[in-house]
Amino acid sequence: MSADRDIDGWLAERGVTLMDARARARGVLEEAGLTRPGKARMSEPKLLRAAEVLSERFFQVCADPGCIQVASASGREPLRVEPRSHCARCGGSANRRAEVAFLEMCHQRGVQRVVVVGGSPAVREELEAKLSGPISLRMVDGTERRTADRAKSDLEWADLVLVWGATELHHKVSTHYTHLASSHHRKVVHVVRRGVAALLDEAMIHLQRAR
Repeated sequence: MSADRDIDGWLAERGVTLMDARARARGVLEEAGLTRPGKARMSEPKLLRAAEVLSERFFQVCADPGCIQVASASGREPLRVEPRSHCARCGGSANRRAEVAFLEMCHQRGVQRVVVVGGSPAVREELEAKLSGPISLRMVDGTERRTADRAKSDLEWADLVLVWGATELHHKVSTHYTHLASSHHRKVVHVVRRGVAALLDEAMIHLQRAR
């Protein structure tokens, strides 16, 4: 005999905790014939089908404006979820929201090649894992020697250069990029805040202003 579960509890596990969102989700499940008004429990086999119905109908989204915009353009109905970890776009991560938004803006602005100067090894690995593919990345270790010629090559190659001064970045390395920046001022961004989200937010502000 199949076990059954509390429907509201099951929805809450999926992030559907807000009253309006829960009512909307239940309404769709009732339309699909999987439950009826006033019924509190559902069998496990029906829950599997219910998960498919909700996934096909809704784009689960947090309150972030960027996530809501993507959800609205998805072709599915946006369904507000809490906590943000259930958001289909960002998964509740500020870094992930920034990474997705940055890639979207790069696509809109025709930015294909990005150089990041500085950052810890772990952060550089994260950026390469999350951003490489849609764009080409050059990650410059700010603690290792960099010649002026290599810096010039980076500047000429890139569509965007992020000089991350708040991280592991030696002055001798950053100077190569800042001294040459006058001839490449439209593509060089000096970032003084820490964190991946802050880095990419500064990059997006620069791209918006350069429009």
